[in-house]
Amino acid sequence: MAASPSLNQYKIPGMRGPRNQGSVEKPKESKRTLRRLAAYFGNEWLMLLALLATVFVVVVCSVYAPKQQSVAIDCISEGEFQKLPEILLIMLLIYGIHSICTLLQSRFSAVLSQKIIKKMREDLFSHIVNLPVSYLDSHSHGDIMSRMTNDVENISNTVSQSLSSLFSGVLTIIGTVGMMLYLCPKLALLSCATVLLTLTATKFLSLAMRSFYRKRQVLLGELNGTVEEMVSGYKTVTAYNRQQAVVEEFEKTSDELTKVGIVAEVLSSSMGPIMNLINNVGFVIIAAFGGYFAVNGIISIGIISAFIVYAKQFGRPIDELAQIYGQIQTAIAGAERVFAIMDEPCEDKSGSLAMEDATGIITFKNVDFSYVEGRQVLHDFNLEVQAGQKVALVGATGSGKTTVVNLLMRFYDVDSGEIQIDGKNIKDIACMELRKNTAIVLQDTVLFADTVRNNLKYSRTEATDEEMEEAAKMSHCHNMIKRLKKGYNTVLSGEGYNLSAGQRQLLSIARAFLAKPKILILDEATSSVDTRTEKKIQDAMVNLMKNRTSLIIAHRLSTIRDADCIVVMDQGRIVEKGNHEELLQKKGRYYELYMTQFSGNAT
Repeated sequence: MAASPSLNQYKIPGMRGPRNQGSVEKPKESKRTLRRLAAYFGNEWLMLLALLATVFVVVVCSVYAPKQQSVAIDCISEGEFQKLPEILLIMLLIYGIHSICTLLQSRFSAVLSQKIIKKMREDLFSHIVNLPVSYLDSHSHGDIMSRMTNDVENISNTVSQSLSSLFSGVLTIIGTVGMMLYLCPKLALLSCATVLLTLTATKFLSLAMRSFYRKRQVLLGELNGTVEEMVSGYKTVTAYNRQQAVVEEFEKTSDELTKVGIVAEVLSSSMGPIMNLINNVGFVIIAAFGGYFAVNGIISIGIISAFIVYAKQFGRPIDELAQIYGQIQTAIAGAERVFAIMDEPCEDKSGSLAMEDATGIITFKNVDFSYVEGRQVLHDFNLEVQAGQKVALVGATGSGKTTVVNLLMRFYDVDSGEIQIDGKNIKDIACMELRKNTAIVLQDTVLFADTVRNNLKYSRTEATDEEMEEAAKMSHCHNMIKRLKKGYNTVLSGEGYNLSAGQRQLLSIARAFLAKPKILILDEATSSVDTRTEKKIQDAMVNLMKNRTSLIIAHRLSTIRDADCIVVMDQGRIVEKGNHEELLQKKGRYYELYMTQFSGNAT
């Protein structure tokens, strides 16, 4: 069985955040991975026992049949034909049992592999959804998805196709050697001399194969990452005439993959011929010494024929084990990548305080933070937002506005200082409580391949249809939804691409309305909405924000003119603070930003 390639990782160049592909290039110990895989088999021990039982019966039949064959040949050579019917009937029964158990073995292997992989997928997915946002920001999304799909599927294929072969091979070798020793110890020892050659060849070829299979996995991931990135960003590739550059990048990786793949397949394919050569040497030994022993009356002709069958039977599982070695190594490497994610610490959701009576006073006290050590984003950040106050954060790109929101939502934890809500450190507030009482609308709209109704109710599943429609009316998307083919029951395509960018943003805002939060965060929430719709949303937000603390991040300064307080940030520090009129009169940083947008001044 030749080892089959697998698509084990994606690498998406250009994604924000550091990459860490070391776990792929330098896998952990195989023994540790196998022990962890064994734990999954332990949960299905009954099915595993059933599989082992059928494999055992198949091996017993395979080992016992040549013995009966030798008896039949001896009966013929000695002229005892009256015993033949009974021996032939026994052989027919043995082969019948062998066939039935082989079918059962295939079924048990399939069921066992699917049950194990189902459990593994569930464990992996449940762990992924509990990973901290920082992990997902700093790792390739394609690589994470590949571990869930390709790597897990790789393990499934190995369990279903190779596990029974592994058990069968080991038992066949033991049973065959035992029967050969029973029939003629001397000839058995001479036949087994080829085992040393087999083990030596297997060891050296396996070491070489392991290195090339690992390298092939990495290159497969890079190749598929290039394809995925090109497909997802095809409009940008086309707009900038980068087709040829993308093709050249693909071909470069493809050429390297081809070279590594050829070497890997040559090494894998060479296993068979080398094993056959060693087996043929074994046949020569049996023919020469078996004939000598038969002439001298040590063994019968039937035993020689049995030894020839046993020699072939002895070599077959060794060949199979050698052939599936590459597949097993690929599966182990995939399992290491799966367990690498499972070993990542879950998001810190410590805290037990509730927010039932929260008014929404937000306080940042001496907050320092950096995404990457040595590159500080916020410097001694201090800010107090009163309950029901509408505060806008403005500043140049990279000034730290979105970071403030990330810290407030506990997507990241501060390096020093603390953030409080109503005087309580957010680390002491239950994470579920904090996020249940906070609604956020991001610049990059996220919708799911589901109905409009379910997308809106994603923020509060227990909401009534009346509440949902009211939220849609407040966000000025009710009429737009009604014009869809099935209204609120219209199924959106992946990420809502059957709607315009503005329509998707309106739905996202309606979803936030429906959440009825105590704290509302709008991160460039109107960036994809036209000016007329933006004005309608601003009017609706006046009522929405009553008695709610609101944080607004905006580059369009027209959207935050009526904010109670405008906080101007620059390089992680607050440089100005006040309302629109006050900041204009100061003629400072806010004045410069405002005049740049509305007076056409050069930046």
